[in-house]
Amino acid sequence: MSGQSPVIPTRTYLGTPATAPGPDGPAMLRAFGVIRRDPLAYLLQAWHAHGDVVQFPIPRPPSYLVNDPAAVRRVLVDNARNYGKGTIQYRALSLVTGEGLLTADGPAWRRQRRMIQPAFHHQALHRLLEQVQAATTALLGRWSRQARAGAVDIDTGVMEAALDVVGRALFATDLTGEAATLTKATLQGLDVVIARARVPISPPAWVPTPANRRLRSANAALDGAVRAMVQQRQARGVGEADMLDLLMAMRDEDGVALSQKEIRDQMVTFIVAGHETVASALTWALALLAHHPQAQQQLQQEADQAASRPALGMEDLDALPFARAVIDETLRLYPPAWLITRSALGEDDLAGFRVPAGALVILSPWLLHRHPRLWPDAEAFRPGRFLDGSADRLGFIPFGAGPRLCIGRDFSYVEAVVMLTRIAAAFSIEPADASGLPRPDPLVTVRPAGGLHLRLTPRR
Repeated sequence: MSGQSPVIPTRTYLGTPATAPGPDGPAMLRAFGVIRRDPLAYLLQAWHAHGDVVQFPIPRPPSYLVNDPAAVRRVLVDNARNYGKGTIQYRALSLVTGEGLLTADGPAWRRQRRMIQPAFHHQALHRLLEQVQAATTALLGRWSRQARAGAVDIDTGVMEAALDVVGRALFATDLTGEAATLTKATLQGLDVVIARARVPISPPAWVPTPANRRLRSANAALDGAVRAMVQQRQARGVGEADMLDLLMAMRDEDGVALSQKEIRDQMVTFIVAGHETVASALTWALALLAHHPQAQQQLQQEADQAASRPALGMEDLDALPFARAVIDETLRLYPPAWLITRSALGEDDLAGFRVPAGALVILSPWLLHRHPRLWPDAEAFRPGRFLDGSADRLGFIPFGAGPRLCIGRDFSYVEAVVMLTRIAAAFSIEPADASGLPRPDPLVTVRPAGGLHLRLTPRR
């Protein structure tokens, strides 16, 4: 994997010469069961077997796994204009999110980004902090009651809290009626997207299969919920109470507002990106802390100092370096966005290998965050590496990098650090049994297979 010298492979795929090392067709067919059951394990196997650039035996489009750190940076940052989002991954996701910021490409994405960026300014973080505090207080109350009965369902609780924050941010404090319908329909649609991604061939969306019917039902609910909410806001007048008001008030440089479909797509995108990332990070952070009592004790000491303040404000976040380090180390080991794909718009050279125009380029933060050139003792949970200067920030991409860096990155950090700090101040955490850390399940984000149950002991 390190110091690899470019070679000229002799393999061909349907008459097209390969340009990088990789498995042949029979080998990939034999691995098909592993690919479906555990794609993370297969990506690791391919990387370990063939090096930092792997070409899979797929002729159309030519498909490459790229894990050379400099090449990853070239795709996402240095030559980002050569790589678009017109890939199978984003097309499948757009079946639910539409052309929101997460899946839009080219001029459509640039227009959206310019319009929406002001909604994520520093003042918005102050408003978010209030919403996070309220959602966390509700979560701690639920867990206090559940802890008396035994192990607590951490995964479900964190997901509910993250959805609560998104609901407050998007719809103020209203999580009933249309807002609840919107959230439920989004998750139902994502289930269909995941199922489609796990089979090599899926029927077109217009074929009335059970999955496609569920997808149409979800999207009909999404469209109806957004339409009703927009009409309600139009009736009372648009203010600046929440993200929906901001979306409705936005105008581009020509004075053109977002269409109702664009508003719908952005709201669904914010639900997907706004809760999955934080929920995944917090769930895994608590799992790791339960199995690393020394790190948990260090976090509790920091959290106890923070708990002495009347309420955490933005000015207090700099006083929580270990909580931030725990979140960073968790995002390194369990990056929610475990797969990033790009389509090469023109030919390029990546780590000495020619990648033709039209190629599918697969990047995996899961692999890059385990690269031995960047991360010594990569499988170990060591939050201190983000405090002592040994972390390679250029090789740390839980939110992507370059112009497509996640617009909500700072929101996610504020939410995750504050929630983790308050949880650590309230509870001591222990594994529910001796089974160890749960197996990662790569869905839309990396989730713990079978959920996560922990024993919580109130500290006060």
